Amino acid sequence: MTDIWINQQEARRRMNDWGRGQRPFFFLSDYHQQQWLVEWTDSLQPDEVLIAFPSCTNAEGMTIPSLPYSWHPVPPSAEEYKRKFDIVHRHLLAGNSYLTNLTCRIPLVTSLSTREIFLRSKARYRLWAKDRFVCFSPETFIRIHGGSISSYPMKGTISCRMPHAANVLMNDAKEAAEHATIVDLIRNDLSRVADHVEVSRYRYIEKLETNNGAILQTSSEIIGKLPTDYRQHIGDLLMEQLPAGSITGAPKPKTMDIIREAEDYERGFYTGVAGVCEDGNVDSCVLIRFIDEEDGYLFFKAGGGITARSDWKKEYQEIIEKTYVPFC
Repeated sequence: MTDIWINQQEARRRMNDWGRGQRPFFFLSDYHQQQWLVEWTDSLQPDEVLIAFPSCTNAEGMTIPSLPYSWHPVPPSAEEYKRKFDIVHRHLLAGNSYLTNLTCRIPLVTSLSTREIFLRSKARYRLWAKDRFVCFSPETFIRIHGGSISSYPMKGTISCRMPHAANVLMNDAKEAAEHATIVDLIRNDLSRVADHVEVSRYRYIEKLETNNGAILQTSSEIIGKLPTDYRQHIGDLLMEQLPAGSITGAPKPKTMDIIREAEDYERGFYTGVAGVCEDGNVDSCVLIRFIDEEDGYLFFKAGGGITARSDWKKEYQEIIEKTYVPFC
């Protein structure tokens, strides 16, 4: 797959040029926006890249039997996680960040291949890249439709095993503060490219089914109006929003420095973005719920937002709960 990857400059040029037309194209970027794939959707080779988005798929009719499988993630020890947490928390208490998304690289032993995980999983956005990764993301990044741009940051997670889970989640002061910070950040990001930006839905709950049981997550919808010539600048518009605020924090530049200090691995395509553009409309996702393939080994990557009010034990448990696949 080495011949399909391009740099950010070429990706921007292609998206700006192709956004003027009607032929649909697919785009994919890593977290640091150094590796890009921008290709016509009908040119994607299913033996190299599979996508299943609400508006586009090249995996139509592909299924496999739901046979028994093994699934054994090896989460970091509590001590290891707390060491990373303490680095982030120290910066938060010093006022260097208001919210930092801390993630972990978790070894995974399973009888399933990444392609089999793609075919068996159920998620709003599914993506598989041969010898690279599989992603089954529930989080919409940017949508563009009818001249409007919207974003849907997802912050706040709880297991449905918790009694009165919805009330607990909605009344958690830390979760509420974390969500408010991200909504404010995304509203500011959209204001860089759109007018009349507003929060149209705030902290609504979605339920996700997983092999570890159901979980609840909160999202918000933020929407703005694009200029009439936006189709000539779709690449510029998207890159102005990167990296996604929900997987970095606020303020972005300093928080990304903190992430680099606390995390002991490279995120790669995890927490990057992927999407489809057709006739000026865009639907894209944040690459979370993600499994990397490295030298024949699999690693689940998961994280959560940390604030000054965070309890490291709760954050550690959230990491474990997010190490799932969306099928039973």
